This record gives sequence, structure tokens and C-alpha cells, in this order.
Amino acid sequence: MNPRSTRKIAIIGDYLPRKCGIATFAHSVYRSLTDDAPINDCFVVAVNDVPEGYAYPPEVRFEIAEQDLRSYRRAADFLNLTDADVICLQHEFGIYGGPAGSHILTLLGNVDLPVVTQLHTILEEPTVDQRRVMKELIALSTRIIVMSDRGKRILEEIYEVTTDHLDVIPHGVPDMPFVDPNYYKDQFGVEGKQVLLTFGLISPAKGIETVIRALPEVVKEFPEMVYIVLGATHPHLLREQGETYRLSLERLANELGVRKQVIFYNRFVGFEELKDFLGVADIYITPYLNPDQITSGTLSYAFGCGKAVISTPYWHAEELLAEGRGVLVPFRDSDSIAKALIGLLMDDVRRHAMRKQAYLLGRGMIWSRAAALYYSSFERARLDRGNRVVPHSLQKPLEQEPRELPALSLEHLRRISDSTGIYQHAKYTLPNFKEGYCTDDNVRALQLLVLLEESGDITPEVQALATCYGSFVNYAFIPETCRFHNFMSFERTWLDEDGSDDCLGRTLLALGACVGRSRRDDLRHWAVELFQVALPSITKTTSPRAWALGLKAIHEYLRKLSGDRTVDLMRDTLTEQLLEAFHENCMDEWPWFENILSYDNASLPHALILSGRWSQRQEALDVGLRSLRWLMGVQTAEAGHFRPIGSNGFYRRGQHRATFDQQPLEACASVSACVEAWSATGDDFWLGEAWRAFAWFLGGNDLQLPLYDARTGGCFDGLQDDSVNLNQGAESTLAFLLALQEMRLLEHTRHPLHMP
Repeated sequence: MNPRSTRKIAIIGDYLPRKCGIATFAHSVYRSLTDDAPINDCFVVAVNDVPEGYAYPPEVRFEIAEQDLRSYRRAADFLNLTDADVICLQHEFGIYGGPAGSHILTLLGNVDLPVVTQLHTILEEPTVDQRRVMKELIALSTRIIVMSDRGKRILEEIYEVTTDHLDVIPHGVPDMPFVDPNYYKDQFGVEGKQVLLTFGLISPAKGIETVIRALPEVVKEFPEMVYIVLGATHPHLLREQGETYRLSLERLANELGVRKQVIFYNRFVGFEELKDFLGVADIYITPYLNPDQITSGTLSYAFGCGKAVISTPYWHAEELLAEGRGVLVPFRDSDSIAKALIGLLMDDVRRHAMRKQAYLLGRGMIWSRAAALYYSSFERARLDRGNRVVPHSLQKPLEQEPRELPALSLEHLRRISDSTGIYQHAKYTLPNFKEGYCTDDNVRALQLLVLLEESGDITPEVQALATCYGSFVNYAFIPETCRFHNFMSFERTWLDEDGSDDCLGRTLLALGACVGRSRRDDLRHWAVELFQVALPSITKTTSPRAWALGLKAIHEYLRKLSGDRTVDLMRDTLTEQLLEAFHENCMDEWPWFENILSYDNASLPHALILSGRWSQRQEALDVGLRSLRWLMGVQTAEAGHFRPIGSNGFYRRGQHRATFDQQPLEACASVSACVEAWSATGDDFWLGEAWRAFAWFLGGNDLQLPLYDARTGGCFDGLQDDSVNLNQGAESTLAFLLALQEMRLLEHTRHPLHMP
């Protein structure tokens, strides 16, 4: 290799001391590239899955917050400024943020460097999101490294990757001598025993229970046998379920009478200690349950160190253990494992021949050999960087900050209103009489007009419309329950008995806005009276979203009447309820109030930001900002534009999110929450997020189609997978107008002499 060639290499991925297989692998790659090549400047960009990060070694030069899309953009800026020759990306779907780990595409789309991507997972039957991410990842990579011939075939046949862009580099293994396991056994107190070993992070996918169920038969023949299970519980599993799986394995061993034969070492071991464990093993077992595993580091290490291996036939094992280099047994088949173990333990000649065959083949897999192959791949990438193809959607990111607001128009609002109130639905631009009215939309309309009044847009027309919508709300009130009807037919008949919790909260919000913002004495007097009567009902609701709306309503009310002790105490109660919901449902990867992201999501963190800021409760403010930052990350597409949770299924924790139908309400709520976050912190990050969410209305979305119809002043009802919903109903139009007014007030705050 030319001595002036590839010198500076950036490795991206998880990294030690984070406890995961990718972190261990990335560390091994770093060591292999630097131990025998001191002229090379190799550094690491590490991905954090916890806010506090890790105590990284000096080679980690930059840290990415897994779920923060802007962190990936900052990492791209850092890499562009480091003068690196090549990026070596360690790719696994689960270690990067966004759907199917899509946040990493933003980083790759914004770096001007050749990218060599090493794939740790390659799926024959990916989900829609996984296929899309893989296609774009391949296009953004100069070269692809796979660790098996099976992986190479899948990429060629399913993902249409050309052979000349692929490099096969087997999983590296440590350079260990070929030793007799008996040499190590006194260190573990297992002299004279037959030792079986499984190691790696523990999770149900490892199938360890299948081996334990095989042990009673094996112990009949080899009563001195022991089975060592080495490894800590996977961190993600530990956070969600604790040690439930490990304890179930211990109970199973007790029930089967083999507890003395099963030794658990519940820790994440370093390389030097791992060598001793590998040395002591007579047989290594990988009973994994998933056939689609394209590579296994633990299998590679055991094989390369000259162990006799018994494994289920997942892809990597099928390839590595072919031609008698190991024993393959069916998935979930304890009887077959027992027969294989007894057969190998009884046949010393066969077992040692298998060990020797594995060790000799493993000589070509040691890390120093792998390093030479990496350098060759990096050099080809550096010389061939001009062939890198960036998808059009990532090459020119959508403009996130339009900075020029459209003119305010109430034309469509008037069109879908009459003397009773505002119709909830429209057929294209025509009011849909059949669907009647709803209180939700009338209170949104009332809130909008009060905001317009506050900004000086006072006209007789605005006052007349406000009176109309206020009258509807007044009629919706139910004195017996102190709640509000929601749905009214075209014939002016109420269709429900007691309304919904959200309707109650949303009505209180509009009433609070009348109290805190309106300049009309008549409107304020009416709103105060009704607000005070209805407010106690909100504490009887069970919906976190209703509590959030109630908190926002209280904030509006206290803008004018901050000395009202009863209302102030109610704010404390609702704040506690919302914080409790957060703590009950929050996980590191899911810092949220419920186990689902559904509708009007940003209202929840918005409420805590308001409450925390104005009641000086730091915990509420911190939780509000944290959950909103996470939500905005989830609501970010690979190209960087705003992508709200789709209403066609929403997004339940641990399941796939719905991409469509995207609703204007989500963009509106996000604009409002981000404006408040900026006001509370002064952090321009939130300013950018508000503009990005607002840009969704103007075409900054998945289809690059505007939702706002400038010809009518209305807003289309949603973004579908291939088009917009051309109906312009009340909720959608009001969502746009409220978001527009929020942005107008924001710009007025930032530039007081100019009101758009």
C-alpha cells in the first residue's frame, strides 16, 4: 500500500465501556488498526443510548445522542472538519435512532467522505422501514463489508449490490495459542470435569434453556460435567424486565436437578478474562433461536480459538461449521443437543480433530489479518469515492425554516361557519352539513380569535365570530356534570350525553385564553364564570392528555388572575398527575407519559414546560424539555424534515410506528410546544424545531406537498402515503391558523417592530 494512502480513519458505532456486541467489535477493530500501524490516526465517534453517556477512552473523539437527530448533523460537521480519509461505519438497525435506525442516514448524507459500511445484520425479509433504510445506506456507502459469503449473496440478490462494491472480511478473532483445556481448569476449580461454555450478553434469543433441558441426559453419562453461562443480561432487557430471564434459567436448572452443573457468571468480561474462559472449555455451544443471524462474534471467537462447537443452524453457523468443522443441531431441540454433547464427549479423537481443523482455519481470521483486509477496503473506498451515490432526497435536504410566513386569511374559516358555529368537516372546501358541529372545533376557533385579538387584529368580523363560537360553547355546557357536550347534529341536537375528557380540557383551554388574553370585558366575565365552575371536573378525568390541556388552560387563566389560589393549587395537582404518568411509563429509550404516541402528542410536554417554568418547578420543566426533545427526534424523517406520527395505527412502544395519515393537529401542537420551549430556555434549537414543524404545512414533509391552500385559506385534512386529503375540515384549518398565529407572535417577540 502506498505509504501516503489511508491514514486517518473514523469508526462510528457503539463503543466500550458500553456493554454490547457492537461496542466490543468496534473496539477490536480500533485495536487491530492501531496496534501494528502507529502512523495511522484512528478515532471513534460513539453512540450513546443513555443521556449520561459512558466513561470512554481517549480514542472516542465525539459522542452522538442516539435519538437526537441534530446530534447526527453535528457529528457530520465534526467529521467534515477532521480531515479523515475514510469513515468505517458499524451498522446494526437497533443502535441508531429513528425508524429502523434511520437517523444515521442524515449523518452519512451530510459528510463529504468515503464511507465503508460494515453490516452486522442483513435481512432476507426486512420490514418496509428496514428495506428503505438499507437501500439508502447502501447508496450512501462507497463500499460494503460483510462477514460471510451468505451475506454477500443476500446483498447481491435482494438489495442489488454490485460485487465490485463488496468486501468479505470474516469476523476477527484473538490470536490465541492452541492449548489443552485442562491447562486452565484449576483456575476455575473444575479439574477433571468436562466443561461446556456459552458466552455473550444474555437474552431469550440465545436459547440457553434448550441446553439446560438437555443436561439431565448428559449428566447420566458424564456426572462431572459443568455448563458455564458467561455474560451479563443484555442492558435493554435489564432495563425493561430486570433479571427475569436469568432467574427463569436458574429455576429451570433447579427443577431439572442440574443446578450444581450450571454455573452462571453474571458479568461483562474483558478480553483478557475471556481468553481464560475460552481456554477452559471443552465444547462451545450456541443454541440461538433466530436462523437469520448473519454473524456471531461469540461463535467466531470460540471457533478461531480452536473449540469444538455445537450450534443451531443459523446462517453464520451453517457457513462456518460446514464440512465437519462443528456439529449442527435443530432449533429448540434439547434431545439433539444431548446426543451431540454425549457423542463429542465420548469421542476424544473426533473432538480434537474438530478443534484442530477449526484452529487452523481460524488462523486466517485473527485480527491482524483482518486489519490488512480493512486497509485494502479503505484504500479502494478512498480511491473510488467519486462513485458514491447520494439519494436525491438526502442530497438536497428540504428547507426546514421558510422564514417567510404566509398571509393570514380567515376566508375558509368564514366559509365553514354559520350562525350556530363552525362545521367540523368539509367536502373539499364545502361545509359538510351531514357531520354537524363539534365543541372541540368551536373552542379551537374561539382560542384562535382571542389570539388574533391579542395581536391587534381586531375587526367587527373577528368579534362577531368570537361571539358565535363562544355562544356555542356556552350552550354545550352541562350544569349537572360541569362538563361539555361535544357533538351536535346539523339539526342542532346533541349527539352525546357527557362529552369526552379531551373536550373538557380543550374547552377549558379556550376559556382560559379568553380570561388571560381577550380585551373584551364581556367575554372575560363570561369565561371566568364558566372556567371556575368547570375546572374541578378536570381532576376527575383519567387521560394524561386532558390533564395537559387543563394545565395549559390554567396557565392562560393565571396570565390575568395569578392570585387565584384555588386554580394555583389545581395546577399543582395536575402537574403531579402528569409527572406520575411520566415516571410510570418512562424508559431510557421511551421517555414518555404513555406506552403509545397517538394524537396531539406535543401537548403533554408543552404543559409541563409551562407549569415548570411559571410555578418554578424544575423537575416539571426538565421532564417537559426532555420528553419534547425525544418526541421531536421521533418526529424527524431521515432527510431531516418533520414527520408526525401517523393516525393510521399511531406508534405503540416496541411496535412499528404508523407513517400515515399525518394530521395537521400534530404539526400545530409541535409548533406551539417548541415555541414555549424556546421562550423558556432561549435555546435556538427550539426555534429551529418550531420552524421545521411549521414547514410541514408548506411542503416540508414526506411528499413535498403543501397542506395549506393559499387560494382558499384552508388546510387539507392530512398527508396520505401518496397524496394529500383534499378535504379542508375545521380541525385541519384551525390547526394551520393556530400554528401560523403562534409563528406570527413568535416573530413579533423576536422582532418587535415587524408583525407579519
